[in-house]
Amino acid sequence: MTSTATSPPPASSFFKRSFRAIGTTATVVVLDPTKIERAESILRNEIEAIDLACSRFRFDSELEQLHRRAGNVVEVSPLLFEALDVAVAVARRTGGAVDLTVGNAMSALGYDRDFDQIGVLPLLPPEALGRVVGFAHVHLDPRTRTVRIPRGVRLDLGSSAKALLADRAASRIAQQLETGVLVNVGGDVAVAGAAPPEGWPIGIAVDSSTPGDEVDQVVAIRHGGLASSSTAVRTWVLGTEKVHHIVDPSTGYSSPPYWTLVSASGATCVDANALTTAAVVWGEQALERLCSFDQAIRLVRHDGEVFTLGGWPEDGAS
Repeated sequence: MTSTATSPPPASSFFKRSFRAIGTTATVVVLDPTKIERAESILRNEIEAIDLACSRFRFDSELEQLHRRAGNVVEVSPLLFEALDVAVAVARRTGGAVDLTVGNAMSALGYDRDFDQIGVLPLLPPEALGRVVGFAHVHLDPRTRTVRIPRGVRLDLGSSAKALLADRAASRIAQQLETGVLVNVGGDVAVAGAAPPEGWPIGIAVDSSTPGDEVDQVVAIRHGGLASSSTAVRTWVLGTEKVHHIVDPSTGYSSPPYWTLVSASGATCVDANALTTAAVVWGEQALERLCSFDQAIRLVRHDGEVFTLGGWPEDGAS
């Protein structure tokens, strides 16, 4: 079990830098004050690299170049190939609940620009909705580092790529600076290196920017990652309905907001994020489906009732 309830160590034990990036807040925390500057620099470099490789919102991104060559076999960079390979693995692990071929659906819903730029949008015509193509149509060849996607298909790597970013940045900082580190990119958390004696304390709340003294619960992890997915934060109005950023691949529409918040730990942040996103898509079937995964999970239903699985500590435990 990677999560335990804990009282956080004194704030003075940690040295933190936070900044806005890719439409969210990125934070790096280290135990050695002499290494915080370099840790921030490494995180910024990792963010720029993943954004340039995987962004749907940059005309110059490598992913957008791949979209413009859809239908062809395209050689891609090691970073984009890694991100695509991770996204396909997540799709396979979740039975397609988290599917990278939702790009057109996301755009149809209005999420075709940085989140801060989305306003109130008109109602979608019925023909704009429908099941997405599916991850099985994304062909990756690791021998040649090439990719082929069907013509007209657009990919969205936002969920898994952000978690991958946290994992990559934490690992790189720990290796290069020989320090314990926590990286948090919009609620996707990864830790690496030597952990504090009581673990890295992480607040659980609907909004990842919630102050530490207002969170629902504090848990600690010593290795791996932790992620949370919410249907209540990244929302906008489409016609007369409120929609959010987690798409059900079977409908091409926002998943029904059965769960307000799902949090999970994992061997990596990618593993944690895969289940939190899938649980939102699975809705009322999530508790049954999640039982087959050996991960600690906390779910908050729309009516406020809390469920825990896999050894997640009960709220208020110590």
